[in-house]
Amino acid sequence: MQYSPKADRPAKTPPEQWFTGDVSLTPLIAAPAPARLNAVSVTFSPGARTNWHTHPLGQTLYITDGEGRAQKDGGPVIALQPGDVIFFAPGERHLHGAAPDSAMTHIAMQEADETGAHIHWEETRVSDAEYAG
Repeated sequence: MQYSPKADRPAKTPPEQWFTGDVSLTPLIAAPAPARLNAVSVTFSPGARTNWHTHPLGQTLYITDGEGRAQKDGGPVIALQPGDVIFFAPGERHLHGAAPDSAMTHIAMQEADETGAHIHWEETRVSDAEYAG
């Protein structure tokens, strides 16, 4: 058993090159092998969002607070509410973040592949116009 008190997992500001706007990331779990689960709680300020990115084994988001947006490459912008769950398939290029006028928090869950990678970030930022859909 591993016990991880909240005080041992303070919120962090993720690297600016992966996000637009103010974002806070709180680690939840990076499970030891042979488990592969990685989970974080991410809070986006209004209008904040990820760059385009993929996950080698997919990603599940569980929206816990506020209103958000998500989009797979080439698809429509989807509005997200607390309690919503969204799954992105392995390798599916996508983005997610807060609605323009609301902060949003989600729990992001993804598994690491055999190399230990659980995310592949692109340098491509998402413009305001693209994010509005």
